[in-house]
Amino acid sequence: MTKPSILTVDDDPNVLRSVERDLRKRYGQEYRILRAASGEEALDALRKLKLRNEPVALLIADQRMPGMDGVTFLAGALQVFPDARRALLTAYADTDAAIKAINDVKIDHYLLKPWDPPEERLYPVLDDLLEDWRGNYRPPFEGIRIVGHRWSPQTHQLKDFLGRNHIPFQWVDVEAQDGDVRRYLEALGPTDELPVAVFPDGSRLPTPTPEQVAEKVGLRVRAESPLYDLTIVGAGPAGLAAAVYGASEGLCTLLVDREGPGGQAGMSSKIENYLGFPSGVSGADLTRRAVTQAKRLGAEILAPQEVVSLRAEGNYRILQFRDGSEVTSFSVLIATGLAWRKLDAPGIEKLTGAGIYYGAAMTEAVSCKDEEVFVVGGANSAGQGAMHFSKYARKVTMLVRGESLAATMSQYLIDQIEATPNIEVLPHTEIAEAHGDAKLTGLTLANRKTGERAEVPANALFIFIGAQPCTSWLKGVVPMDEHGYILAGPQLMRDGKRPARWTPDRDPFLLETGLPGVFVAGDTRCGSVKRVASSVGEGSITVAMVHQYLSKVR
Repeated sequence: MTKPSILTVDDDPNVLRSVERDLRKRYGQEYRILRAASGEEALDALRKLKLRNEPVALLIADQRMPGMDGVTFLAGALQVFPDARRALLTAYADTDAAIKAINDVKIDHYLLKPWDPPEERLYPVLDDLLEDWRGNYRPPFEGIRIVGHRWSPQTHQLKDFLGRNHIPFQWVDVEAQDGDVRRYLEALGPTDELPVAVFPDGSRLPTPTPEQVAEKVGLRVRAESPLYDLTIVGAGPAGLAAAVYGASEGLCTLLVDREGPGGQAGMSSKIENYLGFPSGVSGADLTRRAVTQAKRLGAEILAPQEVVSLRAEGNYRILQFRDGSEVTSFSVLIATGLAWRKLDAPGIEKLTGAGIYYGAAMTEAVSCKDEEVFVVGGANSAGQGAMHFSKYARKVTMLVRGESLAATMSQYLIDQIEATPNIEVLPHTEIAEAHGDAKLTGLTLANRKTGERAEVPANALFIFIGAQPCTSWLKGVVPMDEHGYILAGPQLMRDGKRPARWTPDRDPFLLETGLPGVFVAGDTRCGSVKRVASSVGEGSITVAMVHQYLSKVR
């Protein structure tokens, strides 16, 4: 953690060096000792420290400085670091000004020059001031700050990307009235381009793309090796499990994801039916553990990086990325999971990211504090999202097309929802229209049973209405069903015959697709069980089939 700073300001170089020397001697182990030759220079330094989110414990300013005297400087510093302790360095003739400053700008103490010996006339005073500061000090957030509007789709995209990749960040809402936010925005200075990503070193990127942020924070987006034993496309539970087992068993393993590890499960607020976690586990925590495990065992992870095509050349499988680069692999596992199905109603598309979100329970929940939230969907993901929102929102209304939740949701979640007083379930209800210009302001709800319609005010709508496989890039490459789910193993056999263009003298392995050496696991597979545990199991056993396949082609 960064040391808190002590800043001393004096236009006299000899006095400045003397103060710095005594401060460094006593406090240099626990604090950064900084100096400035003028009030203007010191205020500029404080603004930079504010942008880097570095704490300031104590300010010591000489009163008699040209341009900006010590009292004026401390008054300005109060607006940037209101919690820092402030001391004025004065001559005997300036004591009246110092006493007035205690009342007017709330300085904490004034010190008379000379202060020799410091052990008697300087350190005891500063010790008290620093002890008082430490008693109220809370360590600042150390990470990326996203500065933007709550209703900006670009801001939401950055927050969602950082959340998926488990990169600590803090959102600064430019419309907030909080004093700390106001001071931070003043230190940031005027900007016409929002959102802005501000990094711990104080550097910034206006209106950045997720790829630019990824490069800045050091995420890997380019493969290190030209050839891999196993390349896994999709870093949800199935892909992560395959990466762990593949790497642990000596395979040169590459894992690629277009957004970040975890998939839909990674954004779940709480998974309560996963084996080995009796109190439940968040998707983020489960993902973080799996990523750490895969990396420790030697798997290479690229994110964000999107695969756009797959082709076969002899025994090699060539994957092309969105940026035009390619990687070659002996075998491939498709574990791309599912994407949220779009809700087809007037106004939805226009306001997506500006009050309407698909999933996003983890990244947007805090923003909905004390508001009314609407959730569309009746499956487990919707129930988990509603329970998470209920911790922050004044009320959560679940809109369900069916008679009840019983047919689509696990009983443990139904019991929790029924026991949560600020969650209401409206059956037979769907959204007919979303209203608003720059942000969501209301919804028209329609009762499917009676045909009645009602317009209600709304600030936030979260959609969990099922999903569709992310397989459009594989059309014509591997056989799929009419919904885009990939066929594998026995599903490929017709009347005991192997699939067309199948060349090996054997039947496809259990999880092998119609292209030899290309496997599928998890929610993308036709007929899969949509549960985290089953995806982990499929990803794990795929590695055994990969070994059998590689023994024939390498």
